[in-house]
Amino acid sequence: MTTLPERLQLLKEKRNLMQKDIAAGLGIPLRTYQRYEYGEREPQASVVADMARFFQVSADYLLGLSDRE
Repeated sequence: MTTLPERLQLLKEKRNLMQKDIAAGLGIPLRTYQRYEYGEREPQASVVADMARFFQVSADYLLGLSDRE
């Protein structure tokens, strides 16, 4: 099963973004985003929703519950 960190890395690469750009877009500190991407910390549901909106994908996709973006 695909995990949130794997999906974040995939979306980052697919959209040619940098971690600092994503963190700024989400309104969170860079280190916090890095911890999510490295699997060191799990985001709250509200942050997952913000990520889904930022990347324009479903929360289910981010969480690995669906393969459809």
